[in-house]
Amino acid sequence: MYNVAFVDDTKCIAEKGCRLCIMYCPESNCITLDKTKMKASVNVNRCKGCDLCAVVCSTHKAITMYPVDGPTGKIVMGHDKAETAGLGQAYAG
Repeated sequence: MYNVAFVDDTKCIAEKGCRLCIMYCPESNCITLDKTKMKASVNVNRCKGCDLCAVVCSTHKAITMYPVDGPTGKIVMGHDKAETAGLGQAYAG
């Protein structure tokens, strides 16, 4: 299993202008603004689990890393976190 970011809509304040996770994510089009909810939204298929978004969202704690079941591609909520990939590890070819 590997980790991906999950945004808690009740804590995300993107509608107030905070979009740090979107700006700092090193993977293009991984975290975007959901214009219907005005909240950050994670594309699970693009997320490399680097944890940078959770670091920049440390004030509001709206982003948590959760493991993903490899075969199904679904986030496993309430499960122990898998190992966080380092940036070099996450982006190695």
